[in-house]
Amino acid sequence: MSSNSRWALTTHDALGGHDLTGRRAVVTGGAGGIGLETARALASAGAEVWVTARTRAKADAAMASIAAQVPTARLRAGELDVGSVASVRRFAGELVDVGASLDLLVNNAGVMCSPATRTPEGYEMQFGTNHLGHFLLTELLMPLLRAAPRARVINVSSAGHTMGDVDFDDPNYRQREYDPFEAYGQSKTANILHAVELQRRFGSEGIDAFAVHPGAIHTDLGRHISGAVRERMGQMIAAQSADQPISWKTIPQGAATSVWAAVDPDLEGRGGVYCEDLTVAEVVDEVPFAGGGVLARAVSPERATRLWTLSEQQLDL
Repeated sequence: MSSNSRWALTTHDALGGHDLTGRRAVVTGGAGGIGLETARALASAGAEVWVTARTRAKADAAMASIAAQVPTARLRAGELDVGSVASVRRFAGELVDVGASLDLLVNNAGVMCSPATRTPEGYEMQFGTNHLGHFLLTELLMPLLRAAPRARVINVSSAGHTMGDVDFDDPNYRQREYDPFEAYGQSKTANILHAVELQRRFGSEGIDAFAVHPGAIHTDLGRHISGAVRERMGQMIAAQSADQPISWKTIPQGAATSVWAAVDPDLEGRGGVYCEDLTVAEVVDEVPFAGGGVLARAVSPERATRLWTLSEQQLDL
């Protein structure tokens, strides 16, 4: 199947009739957008899904929405703000107390191009939320992932990784001028490097890790894109539209690659890669705003190891 034909596939296509009965999943940022659709899709295939959101009310509402579409769904609501270390530790402790195992962890929650703000612990908001929060969550849930026969970690990244690289000397913008696009790119690059190092460290234990690009989708993720930020993004899109116009995906199309990376049996043992349009992306020198490959710097094993060390230092692990 060509890349062009894969572009339009939905979560229904990605599931491909797989039966996930007996498997447990956690989806962060499950209150709306592709997180909600990812949780719905996994639940429709029989998985027990923890649907998380920043407040319990939002998680409960998301769970009710899924149950209305999938009456047989096995769901649990969880309060989780990945932008807060305290919240991550609290939620992870709750899961570990439940015990058993965890087959799928979909690190989906995130913020995009937010103003210059910080998490409660002082991290730059996008780096702290998109990367450090999920890094810590994955680390704390590792005993449950190890307990599964085979497990997968899915990091939702973006073609936006091209907007900025990880600054190992100043990831939290304490010395350099803040740029919302660059900060977003740094966090999305970090999501990819995290998957690369996860695979290197734990692939031999049966834990595979993938980074995915959903595509261009209209969701609440873009709530900070207004005014000057919206104008700048429009200029970026216009600069590329002559060669590759952006084609917007529906939410089921946008969530499809996350679901595919979570369930496709052909991916077993093949983690540490970046996926888009239900396929493993090529490593390229330049990536358009809408996607079409992954930059070599974002899948560098050496830089992935360096980021892991930096993340542990940032979180005092």
